[in-house]
Amino acid sequence: MGRTGWKGLCLSLFDYKTEKYVVAKNKKVGLLYRLLQLFILTYLVVWVFIIKKGYQDVDTSLQSAVVTKVKGVAFTNTSALGARLWDVADYVIPSQGENVFFVVTNLIVTPNQRQKTCAEGIGDGRAAGSGSWHCPYSTPAGVKTGRCLRAGNPARGTCEIFAWCPLETKSRPEEPFLKEAEDFTIFIKNFIRFPKFNFSKSNVMDIKNKSFLKSCHFGPESHYCPIFRLGSVIRWAGSNFHEMALEGGVIGIRIEWNCDLDKAASECHPHYSFSRLDNKLAKSVSSGYNFRFARYYRDEAGVEFRTLMKAYGIRFDVMVNGKGAFFCDLVLIYLIKKSEFYRDKKYEEVRSAEEEEEPGTGLSEQPASGPGLQEQLEQPRAQHGSSVRKGNGCVCPQSLEPSR
Repeated sequence: MGRTGWKGLCLSLFDYKTEKYVVAKNKKVGLLYRLLQLFILTYLVVWVFIIKKGYQDVDTSLQSAVVTKVKGVAFTNTSALGARLWDVADYVIPSQGENVFFVVTNLIVTPNQRQKTCAEGIGDGRAAGSGSWHCPYSTPAGVKTGRCLRAGNPARGTCEIFAWCPLETKSRPEEPFLKEAEDFTIFIKNFIRFPKFNFSKSNVMDIKNKSFLKSCHFGPESHYCPIFRLGSVIRWAGSNFHEMALEGGVIGIRIEWNCDLDKAASECHPHYSFSRLDNKLAKSVSSGYNFRFARYYRDEAGVEFRTLMKAYGIRFDVMVNGKGAFFCDLVLIYLIKKSEFYRDKKYEEVRSAEEEEEPGTGLSEQPASGPGLQEQLEQPRAQHGSSVRKGNGCVCPQSLEPSR
């Protein structure tokens, strides 16, 4: 680059540039420009501020606690258990009242099981043949001994096993064992908190009248009566109680809190929805929900025995979610004239101890007695009556007067 080029480049550093505006006197272009401005303004006002409420700060970190309680009794009279009354301690698992709980609706009971040898049940891998080698040492019901039991039939037999005998009953009742469960009631107490805005609320109405919860039931108009009839919950989830009580299933209860905290706290309501969570398939071999548990005993001779129960029932999962929205104070603390005053009230500045202590003001440099200390010591303490001055300059109050 020659000297002329370098000179032009250096001189261009001191040039000043400004914009030139051209005003076009065209009605079509002007109308299109104003319509575009109006569209953008309408979008901001209607969609961003009114519909989406973009002026609000949102808290989605909802903190929640759920307490549940089931009430109701059922009566059964069977050959296995006899006449028996079932209450909450018998059919609710676990009994602590958590956000996930299980209500027993159907049972297969096998009483008086003891550990001994017995014939393997039909359909559990029975062996046929003439030799005991047809019975291997494994089975889901117990441990095979290797013997083949003929039971009067020389051509066909079953394997002998060491297990809890008699084996579990396979037949399932055609009617729910606890059919009264349809009228059981579920009480769901939910506490929520939005930590960002320090806002807390419960789904139970804050009233002193305790009889309200004893007589109310949940409905479309009673958001603050969280007492649900079990059969109604299943119906709202789109299922049939009789079918679910026989095979079991999983029901989801969703509580949603979407609160506009610019309004009064009374405007923040819980919204409930119900759905069946397990996939009910007509051809599935594993449909429903069940598990086994046992109750153990000992007879007079000390031999252990048990009652085995295969429980079918309905599992309830209570799920809570939501969000809270509150007016964003960005304008208040940054954009108005007195923003510094509001900002100082909102934020507190904390300094370290080293910054607070000024040079030359340590304790070691403090005088033994500051100004005014001697005057404080010499002031009489009238509330204690007369006083006596000691030799060291201290004033000792005298509370007792000498006897006359």
